[in-house]
Amino acid sequence: MQLNITFRHVDPSDALKTYASDKVDRLKKYFDGLVEGHVILSLEKIRHTAEVTLQANGIRVIAKGENSDFYSAVDNVAEKLERQLVRYKEKLKRHKPLTNRERRSLQEKVYAYESFQEEAAPRILQTDHYHTHPMSLDDAVMEMELADRPFLVFTDDDGRVKVVYRREDGHYGLIEPE
Repeated sequence: MQLNITFRHVDPSDALKTYASDKVDRLKKYFDGLVEGHVILSLEKIRHTAEVTLQANGIRVIAKGENSDFYSAVDNVAEKLERQLVRYKEKLKRHKPLTNRERRSLQEKVYAYESFQEEAAPRILQTDHYHTHPMSLDDAVMEMELADRPFLVFTDDDGRVKVVYRREDGHYGLIEPE
């Protein structure tokens, strides 16, 4: 990994340089080729900011984190980058092209489904299980955005199960069972 570290408004430190380099180096497992990275550590009054840009295989990932010290800011930005890279890898796996065998099998299933669709009663084809944990509505919306899901099932601080979902107009909806 080719990594450049820039310090702004702060004296360079070998310990901080090594720490940031180690944290960013751990992310190269998500890339297949040569990775170029740039880390900017800046200090503005009491805000310690770490900004990382990684570029490889035609993709660019950028994250920025702030905290009360540089080590925590680097930790925050490394976690953000890892979430982004995991989401990107999962997206690639979902969009993997089908082989001819998989395509034929899928066509057969679709044909079988369409031919018996009118005769058969509705069936449950898939069941998903969600583990809920207590969180506020704002936290649920943020987690839904980070996970890039259309909805999220969670329990409110009162222990009641709720569902927050993304509407077609870009706003959010909330389902509260009575």
